[in-house]
Amino acid sequence: MSRSGTDRAVDVVSGGLVWPLVVLSVPIVLTNLLMVGYNLADTFWVGRLGQEAVSALSFSWAIIFLVISFAIGFNVAGTVLVAQNKGAGNLDRISHVAGQTITFVGLLSIAFGVIGFVLTPSLLRLIGAEPGTLEYEYALAYTQTEFVGMPFIFAFFVFQSLLQGWGDTRTPLYLMTASVVLNVAIDPFFILGFQNNVVFAWFGLEALEAQLYALTGFDGWAVQGAAFATILSRGLAAGVGIWLLLSGSVGIRLSPGDFRLESGIVKQLITIGTPASVEISTKAFSVTILTALVAIAGPTAVAGYGIGTRVTSMVVLPALGLARGVETVVGQNLGARQVERAKRGVFAAAGIIAGCLLGFSVLVYLFADSIIGVFITGSGAGDVTAIGAEYLRIVGVSYVFLGVFYVVQGAFRGSGSTRIAMTFALIGFIVLRPLLAYGLAEPLGMGATGVFLGDALTNVVIVVLAGLYLLRGTWTDGVVDEEPGPSPVPGAGDRPASTGGGLEDTD
Repeated sequence: MSRSGTDRAVDVVSGGLVWPLVVLSVPIVLTNLLMVGYNLADTFWVGRLGQEAVSALSFSWAIIFLVISFAIGFNVAGTVLVAQNKGAGNLDRISHVAGQTITFVGLLSIAFGVIGFVLTPSLLRLIGAEPGTLEYEYALAYTQTEFVGMPFIFAFFVFQSLLQGWGDTRTPLYLMTASVVLNVAIDPFFILGFQNNVVFAWFGLEALEAQLYALTGFDGWAVQGAAFATILSRGLAAGVGIWLLLSGSVGIRLSPGDFRLESGIVKQLITIGTPASVEISTKAFSVTILTALVAIAGPTAVAGYGIGTRVTSMVVLPALGLARGVETVVGQNLGARQVERAKRGVFAAAGIIAGCLLGFSVLVYLFADSIIGVFITGSGAGDVTAIGAEYLRIVGVSYVFLGVFYVVQGAFRGSGSTRIAMTFALIGFIVLRPLLAYGLAEPLGMGATGVFLGDALTNVVIVVLAGLYLLRGTWTDGVVDEEPGPSPVPGAGDRPASTGGGLEDTD
């Protein structure tokens, strides 16, 4: 382990707590905002192609986010192990954990990419896309291209998670900024090509556009072009991130031997990561289920719902960022045996996010039509805007509850209690949300409006359930040992054990 170079880690185990939490979380929020920027840029430029293209993205994202979310859970395992070992002073173990996480998640990304590519046609039909339609053809090309690029997409997530556990959230932000700038710059050309591209008109470069088209004849790759642009820009950022880890310039220094898989650490990653993967993927799976329910009302409803969920994903980014910050604060403080400080960090984050999202809810409610209208033009734009605005006005009221729930889940994950977080996610997103959405949409005949109401009601119920468990305090029980053991001790439960930095079941 080397701490030479530019170590931007935030100290969260001593001194004040609220300010370090904010300093740690704000770059995560901004990084996540930039990640949503990929999707918003795609939606904006694909929206120039009409309603069919936007509907295709909605179908595709329902599948892609499910797969990505499942893999991110194993990145959470890397965050937790790095954070708790750092808090406990086990610095010599961190590079080994980091290298193992990169290799393990890399292999998973290849497997998911191959399986996803093959199953894409079946998955699209399952969630309501009709073969032979333009929506289906667009979605098929986009989704399969994204699956081919999965290793590049996952690689950056690994880098971000490992540095987050170390306490450095600024370096991933800088890389993500460069990546998004590149994506935004190339998106319109990959999607629309060099003919009738509004970018040239904006800058008065119609003559250059004509010359480029005459030279290349490039009409763009339509919706698939958005996937190409995303993979290229994320892949470059991931490459730089891995190089920084190898060079040791960000505090963690990897050697070739750190990448060789060992059964002990792999079992730790699986023990923590599998429940976290299920927990995180339930959100995406819930969107997939709700997309299928909304599809009953037709492709226009799917397009409106798709844009609405993209806006929601942007609005709740502060909550997701604080939740990831809470993972680090809880992990490092429990590793340092500072239980009360870990709890204070959770309550502080919950208060911060409640105030923040209350203001966002008001703005979204007042300007729902204008917000949705930004992302759709052309045929069917009016109907799509109306449905998307209805979604925002209904679900937006529940943003505060959803945000606090994310923070509570971050506390559970940071302590290593990923099975607890998984349980509440399953109850909320897989049981309550589909049941309420279906019950209001079909038996009560409310259609898409019923789906939106079921979504909002679920956000209220799950934060009450998870909050009551949080107040019990049992989630703070085991932590890693201050003294590193000679080798990882495989675990079998939620919490870090008191021997050898392993895990044991204390529930």
